[in-house]
Amino acid sequence: MPKSRPRKNKKAAKPKSKSKSKSKRPSPIPEGFRSVTPYLAINGAAEAIEWYKKAFGAKEFVKERQVMPDGRLMHGRILIGDSIVMMSDVVPGGTHKDPLELGSTPVTLHIYVTNVDEVWNRAVENGAKVDQQLDNQFWGERYGQLRDPFGHSWSLSMRVQMSPEELEQKRQQAMSMFAQNQHPASSE
Repeated sequence: MPKSRPRKNKKAAKPKSKSKSKSKRPSPIPEGFRSVTPYLAINGAAEAIEWYKKAFGAKEFVKERQVMPDGRLMHGRILIGDSIVMMSDVVPGGTHKDPLELGSTPVTLHIYVTNVDEVWNRAVENGAKVDQQLDNQFWGERYGQLRDPFGHSWSLSMRVQMSPEELEQKRQQAMSMFAQNQHPASSE
């Protein structure tokens, strides 16, 4: 007697359709974002986007630009290297303040690049103020700090090959300054 074939379970097909509907749900983290994304408050955010394009080679997500009725930027998004930076104009009555209004910023945004001297020079040529000269540092990077025309602090660096002697000399110089309650940037 021939064996009967098992019947196809129609209920088994439903989970497949459910899984398809699950795949249509948006990801909790939008594509391209990292775990931490800076959001800058800037008086003149649209101008800042143009500056970041010139100085850091940023690319703007033009479709993400949202403008308020008075022309100020409610939301903008750029890509520097592989990292997204968001920003908006400061809104009166809001909780965020512009770093120029505050007189400083407690945050420094760090950018790793493959040619730090080129990016550094471009930023300075476009109006960045040098806070710490670009130089080879004791941790094996060519590193410097600058402030953009909108008051935000940036550090730029790339890893470099340094001899053990040069690393030690740079380390001793830095530690000597720290021992005197000075920061290496303060001697600039």
